[in-house]
Amino acid sequence: MFTSASIAARAATFFPVLFVCLIPFTQVSGQGSFAYTQKVDPRLQNVLRQEGKAEALVVFREQAQLEAAAHLPGKEAKGVYVFRQLQATAEKVQSGVREWLRRSGIAHHSFFIANALYLPQADPVLIERLAQRPEVAQIIENGRLLVPEAEETPPTPALRMGIEWGLNKIQAPAVWAMGYTGKGIVVGGQDTGYDWIHPTIRKQYRGWVRDTSANHAYNWHDAIRSYSPLHRDTVNPCGLNLLKPCDDNSHGTHTMGTMVGDDGQGNQIGVAPGATWIGCRNMERGYGSPFTYLECFQWFLAPTDATNNAPNPKLAPDVINNSWGCPSLEGCNPSNYSLLETAVNNLRAAGIFVVISAGNDGPSCMSIADPPAIFPAGFAVGASNSLDTIARFSSRGPVVDQSKSKTYPKPDVVAPGVAVRSAIRNNGFASLNGTSMAGPHVAGAVALILSANPRLRGNVARIESILKSTARPITSPESCGGFPGDSIPNATYGYGRINVLAAVQAALQITTPTRDEQAPQALRVFPNPAQDIVTLETGLFEGVGRFTLWDLSGKVCLQREVESWGDPFVSFELPALQQGMYFYRWQGGNSLYSGKLLIQGQR
Repeated sequence: MFTSASIAARAATFFPVLFVCLIPFTQVSGQGSFAYTQKVDPRLQNVLRQEGKAEALVVFREQAQLEAAAHLPGKEAKGVYVFRQLQATAEKVQSGVREWLRRSGIAHHSFFIANALYLPQADPVLIERLAQRPEVAQIIENGRLLVPEAEETPPTPALRMGIEWGLNKIQAPAVWAMGYTGKGIVVGGQDTGYDWIHPTIRKQYRGWVRDTSANHAYNWHDAIRSYSPLHRDTVNPCGLNLLKPCDDNSHGTHTMGTMVGDDGQGNQIGVAPGATWIGCRNMERGYGSPFTYLECFQWFLAPTDATNNAPNPKLAPDVINNSWGCPSLEGCNPSNYSLLETAVNNLRAAGIFVVISAGNDGPSCMSIADPPAIFPAGFAVGASNSLDTIARFSSRGPVVDQSKSKTYPKPDVVAPGVAVRSAIRNNGFASLNGTSMAGPHVAGAVALILSANPRLRGNVARIESILKSTARPITSPESCGGFPGDSIPNATYGYGRINVLAAVQAALQITTPTRDEQAPQALRVFPNPAQDIVTLETGLFEGVGRFTLWDLSGKVCLQREVESWGDPFVSFELPALQQGMYFYRWQGGNSLYSGKLLIQGQR
C-alpha cells in the first residue's frame, strides 16, 4: 500500500534466515542435472535448495486472444466476451495438469485471468514433473521474504469537516451541482479490506440492504487465507477468509472514503458519493503477494457468490482503485511481472478502468519501479499538495522496460495526496499522505465522467484521453529519462493535476457513439467463432434491419429484427445451438450481406 508511513517498513533492513538444505535441486532427476531448469525461475530454484518446498506459480504457454473485444460496444459486451475467452482458454489448456494434481492430492488454485496455477507447497520433484509438460511455459516463485517488524507512523486524527480540500481542488462539487454524482457507476477497490459499516461508505456499498444488514455475494471477496510472514505474528483484527468486509489496517477504508464517502450530514470526503462500491482484500495488514493480487484482479473481472462460485462478468466494476504496489519484499520480481501485467491488460480489454498509485519512492527520477504502476495499460497517479506542487515522496517516471527496450511516460497524472482526510476503521477519520490517497481521487473522477456520459462505459482509452487532455498542465524543473520538465507530459506531473469539472464537460461533448475503430462500410459479424453473444457492426445504416441465421440443412435457427439508429454496433444473445457452421444474412434498407458464422463452445 502507498501511504508515506509505509516507506519506513519497506526500507527496513533485511535479516536473512538460514535453512537446512533438504534436497539439492540439481539432483532431483537422479542424473546430477535438471533437464528443465530453463523453465524454472532461478529464485524458485534457490528457495527449493534452501527450504525443500516453496510457493510457486505455473504459467501456461497459451494465452487467450482478446483483440476482438476492442470492437465490441459497451462494457458489458466486452466483459462477457473477455471472461468467456479467458475461461475457455484456461479450461482447455489447464485441464490435464489440474486433473493430474487432483488425482495426486496436490493443493492448487487455478487462474484464468492470466492462465496460471498457484501451488501453495511445491517440492523439486513436483516442479520437475510440471516443467516437463509442453503446455507449461515457466514456473516462478510466489515469493515471500522475512523482515523485522517496523513501527508505522500513526495517522493524524481529523475532526468532522465539510467538503475535503482535494474535492474542491479537482472541482468535484461543481460536477455535483450539474447533477452528476456517480449514480449508476460501480467502483471497485482492492486493499486491506473495508469497514463497510462506516457511516460515510455504508449506504454506497452495493451489498447494503438497510441499517447494518447486507448481501455480500458478488460484492466482497477475501484473497487472504494465511498470515503474512512479513508480520511475524498471527494477530489480525479481522481474521482470515472473511465472508463479509472488514479492514485490518484502515488503509482500504480511507481510500474508499475518498472515492465515494458521504454520511449525508455534511461530512463530504468522496469524489463520487452517488456511486456504489465493491471490494476485495488483497493485503494482510498492508502486505500481499503476487497470488493475492492476482486473485483480486480475477475476482473483479467476474465477481463471484459467497462460495466463490458462479462468476458473473456483468457485475464487474467500471473502475478499480489500486493503492498498492508489489515490491521485491512481497515477492514481485521481473520473473513474475508478466502475470500481473497480463491481468491488467485483460481487465482493460474487458472495459474496466484500472487506476494505480505511482508509489512513494520519490523524489528520484525513475522511482516508479514496482508493479502494477509500471505497466502501460494501467493509469498511474502521483500525489500533489494543495498548492499543486508535487509531493516529495511521490515517485517519478519514466518507466524503463528493459525486456522490451521501451520507455513509458509515467505518471499519467497527479491528484491530491497530501493531508487527505478520509474515513478509517471504527467510525473514525484521519489525514494521510501518499499516492494511495491520490489514486482514489482519479477513480472517483472516472465515476463522475461515466455518470455524466454512460456511453463511455467500457471505453478505457477514451476516458484516459479525457483525463489527460483536461488536466491542469504543470511543468517541473526536473528532467528525467529524456522527458524535459518543461514539456507535457513530464516525468513528475505527467499530463498535470486532474480537473474533473473540465473532464465531465469534455465527456458531455461526446454525443456520437464511441468505439475503437471507424465503422466499416460493409457488415461485420463478430466474434467469429461465436459462443453466446454475437455483435453486428452495421456501419452507417440507420433504421430497422433483419438478421437471419440458418444451419447447413437450411433450417432457420434465428430471425431477429435489429434497430440501428446511429450506433453502428448491435449485440444480442444467440439461442442454444449445436456447434458447427451456420449461414447468416443481414438485410437493412437497400443493403444485403451474407456470410458464414462458426458456433463453438456455447455455455
